[in-house]
Amino acid sequence: MASNTIELLNKGMECLKDNLGVVDAEMFISIIIREKFDYTSWQREYFDAMAPGQFGKEAAEYAKDHQFKGNAERI
Repeated sequence: MASNTIELLNKGMECLKDNLGVVDAEMFISIIIREKFDYTSWQREYFDAMAPGQFGKEAAEYAKDHQFKGNAERI
């Protein structure tokens, strides 16, 4: 886990850059800020719309395709 706010922000930005690229990562951040995005409300709407069992199925598929590569001793 992140030991402080700066470390968490750095890890988040690295994740965005690695998955979106620098330009799209910056665009994503600007959209979130501009739209006053409420992640909690979005999450509720997103998961409430899922069919029963869909989340578990998708989580299992994701875990299969994205093997843990971190340091298990830190967990």
